[in-house]
Amino acid sequence: MKELPLIMVAPNGARRTTDDHPALPVTVNQLARTAAECLERGAGAIHIHVRDENQKHVLDADLYRAAIVAINSETGGNMLVQITTEAVGIFTPRQQRDVVRAVMPEAVSIALGEMIPDASEETNAADLYEFLYKSDIAVQHIIYDVGGIEHFADLARRGIIAGDSHSLLFPLGRYAKGQQSDPASLVPFLSMLEKTGLRGCCEWAVCAFGAGETASLAAAMAMGGKVRVGFENSLWHADGSQADSNAERVAAVAKIAALLSLE
Repeated sequence: MKELPLIMVAPNGARRTTDDHPALPVTVNQLARTAAECLERGAGAIHIHVRDENQKHVLDADLYRAAIVAINSETGGNMLVQITTEAVGIFTPRQQRDVVRAVMPEAVSIALGEMIPDASEETNAADLYEFLYKSDIAVQHIIYDVGGIEHFADLARRGIIAGDSHSLLFPLGRYAKGQQSDPASLVPFLSMLEKTGLRGCCEWAVCAFGAGETASLAAAMAMGGKVRVGFENSLWHADGSQADSNAERVAAVAKIAALLSLE
């Protein structure tokens, strides 16, 4: 499994538009410029969503490929580019699987509950995970709650999720108006990692919401985790002021990493 960098930026997500923040990147060129700015401030990877002409989140292979080319050009290929299969209640597991196969990215994030909403999708998902493993495509599995860790452990044990080392992302909260993350909400996730025996074979990361993002990510790094920061999850600094750019949020987290003597 490819090891992900300590800091990943998630600059746009599937929900916010430029009405929420004028600096939110929604075009291929804007994503590429944002990537370069965030690389300079300390992010080693970028998690991208692509948008159509109306700023609507889409799983579009052509747009993904164009974005990857543009980002690699702007960053000199020095930033890992992770696409998403996020369904947002629109896209089916088949559409999620198809876009990954069509794009063949270096890395992809997949929400476990969206790819395998029930047991009927296990066989199709197993084929995809085996394909990704053999293709050396780094998969970051998004786990929204503690029960999801138990589900993941069961799938890995039964070989539906291929490989013997994995990357997990824990969102500390939900995509809801006014959501404020609390660092303490990380504790049950880590406890379940220990209980299921996954702690030794998984790297884990955190994303968080609202002005609580900074404290939550600082706590995660202090406890040995990695982090995802940016306008997908929060527009705000720790003091509640709104950031001017994704690069500002990356710089704030990179400063904490430096204080913790992390790279």
